[in-house]
Amino acid sequence: MRVNIRRGEAKRVVIVGGGIGGLKLARTLGRSGLQVVLIDKNNYNQFPPLIYQVASAGLEPSNVAFPFRRIFQKQRDFFFRMGRALRVNPAENTLTTTFGDVHYDYLVLAAGAETNYFGNKNVEQSAMPMKTVINAMDLRNTLLSCFEKAETEDDSRRRGELMNIVVVGGGPSGVEITGALADMKKLVFRREYKHLDPNEFQIHIIDGKDRLLSSMDPRSSAEAEKDLRAMGVDIILNKFVTDYRDHQIILKDGTSIPTRTVIWVSGIKAVAIDGIPRESIGHAGRVLVDRFNRVKGLSNVYAIGDQSLVEGDPDYPLGHPQLAQVAIQQAVNLAKNFMRLDDGEADGLRPFRYRNLGTMATIGRKKAAAEIGRLKFGGFMAWLLWLAVHLRSILGVRNKAMILINWAWNYFNYKQSLRLIFRRDDESGAE
Repeated sequence: MRVNIRRGEAKRVVIVGGGIGGLKLARTLGRSGLQVVLIDKNNYNQFPPLIYQVASAGLEPSNVAFPFRRIFQKQRDFFFRMGRALRVNPAENTLTTTFGDVHYDYLVLAAGAETNYFGNKNVEQSAMPMKTVINAMDLRNTLLSCFEKAETEDDSRRRGELMNIVVVGGGPSGVEITGALADMKKLVFRREYKHLDPNEFQIHIIDGKDRLLSSMDPRSSAEAEKDLRAMGVDIILNKFVTDYRDHQIILKDGTSIPTRTVIWVSGIKAVAIDGIPRESIGHAGRVLVDRFNRVKGLSNVYAIGDQSLVEGDPDYPLGHPQLAQVAIQQAVNLAKNFMRLDDGEADGLRPFRYRNLGTMATIGRKKAAAEIGRLKFGGFMAWLLWLAVHLRSILGVRNKAMILINWAWNYFNYKQSLRLIFRRDDESGAE
């Protein structure tokens, strides 16, 4: 196959992954004079913080996914290629991909992370992750199919399995999808599934730690738990999931929950790529890098975002949190360092220093938790701030407008027409 990328005099930066970090890096290098090659398995960027709203039928997939070719149509000396990175070849300065070998002057790994099932094959085969737009659409189809099948199910045990939803993982993603499902139960289910008993629609959230949102202040965790319980959610703490079989989630203490919908947001691991030295791989598969995001043991290979683990930062001895702001800030710092290198200023490179801008998590309609420096608050004002921050981060005026309209419409009547099941004719739906 042909790579079909012309090679000029400019040095080439090859970026693997067009997520939040990779996209920011490519855009920041737009007028740098460097050639940029972006490689991703999809032809679009997706906005992870709002994927749960696609899963709960609150937003359309197109609202949170943006075509790369549209984003970069005006950027000079930029090339996008859809495919997978297979292996780094440091000796040749090439990256082996599904469409051929790509030469690089600087290679940046920004492929992010994927769902970690911790070796549990049954869970991996049957549970539903929530990392991508495709995951969200699959989850939406499964949820709605289960409700439709429950309407025609005479057996109370099977009907209970269809109407029980279990969320495994009490971090921001788990809390946000749980809150969205609780809103669905309150505002949609009773109105649209009139022949089902809403009391049979049960939502459970499970976490192995002693509180939800463990990365946030204990007061924020307590408020989130209080809000979710008030919304009818069953919160199970200090318990680990060990298996999922025969439509039963099995906990370490031997108890079980009948369900046909398990949403797994319990952990992530870095996307792996061959060719990185074994001694350069750290916890959860994260690539070890120095303060300049250079991969340990390699001179012109870098890693940013969830795929990387920065060593040597005294403020974060175990590595930075795998958050969007970390990836964005690393991308900007690395782009500026590449420009300095291109200008012959190798002595002027600046180490990465993370600036914590705060943490937020929404807990359903009109509720959220926010922590900005020493300021910690929740409720309606935190929810409005969450909306504003995420709306600001969305690419494109049209997408911003459509999301704002959807949010406003949902706020007043929650009667959007997105609860549609799309599947091929040969797919049977919920079983």
